[in-house]
Amino acid sequence: MTRPKAVIVVSVLAVFFAGIAAWLTSGYLKKEINTARAVQPQTIVVAATDIPIGASIVKQQLKVTAWPKDSIPTGSAQLPEPLVGRVAIRPIARGDAVTEQKLKPKSATSGSGFMTYVVPEGHRAVTVAVNEVAGVAGFLTPNDRVDVIVTTPLPHDDKESISKIILENVPVLATGQVTDQKAGKPAIVPTVTLDLLPEDAEKLVLSATKGSLQLLLRNIADSTQVKSKGATIGKVLSGMDIMATRAVPPHPSPLVKKSERKAPPVVNAPPRPSYTLEIVRGTEKTSRQYTE
Repeated sequence: MTRPKAVIVVSVLAVFFAGIAAWLTSGYLKKEINTARAVQPQTIVVAATDIPIGASIVKQQLKVTAWPKDSIPTGSAQLPEPLVGRVAIRPIARGDAVTEQKLKPKSATSGSGFMTYVVPEGHRAVTVAVNEVAGVAGFLTPNDRVDVIVTTPLPHDDKESISKIILENVPVLATGQVTDQKAGKPAIVPTVTLDLLPEDAEKLVLSATKGSLQLLLRNIADSTQVKSKGATIGKVLSGMDIMATRAVPPHPSPLVKKSERKAPPVVNAPPRPSYTLEIVRGTEKTSRQYTE
């Protein structure tokens, strides 16, 4: 190969490899630029304070902050104004993005149809009437967990009643028409709306027609299942020492001569002891008498 040809071959190879290097470098730079753009912060609207479920959002509860572009939640907003007046259907913690999935749809009329967005799929919202006592003195709030106990006459004995836990660890959706309490103060709640499966809803509705209901407030972290057979008056009074109340005839003194001892008087059998149980339900007070 002559020298001119060798120079030409080397030049062609140099241009070829230079082109490949330029192509690889360009691809690498484009990838880095796209990565930088993906992580470049973008402004979205987040909660400035905790927003409880059912709250109508005000501007003071919102703020705009920077968020990595590649991890922005779906349905986020960039401006706070369109979110003012919207109703939260999920609790929104401080710093969380305010997304459409956490808000009542725009098409829904204000003040209507709220509960339908709160009920989990496959569950049912059931409202039962309670008084101040049955409603745990007004200290129930949404997202609390309760057990439901019913007091009703026994099927085979109308004179005997039983109290039995029928539902456990039930979420509270709302109390009356209020979905949140203000300043932690108790409120009178004539109704309580519970989150139940359909078969549990049937139990609750039937129990409400057959007896009186009482709600038992649980610790929010307590999910232990209670194994109880129920309580009746007979079970409650079975531990009392009724023998101590019986009359015991006195023994004759050993210092008295046998001939001087008088025969014990004949007495009739003592009356069977009875017990009076006072039942207080709210402002009503009733009495019930039981004999041994």
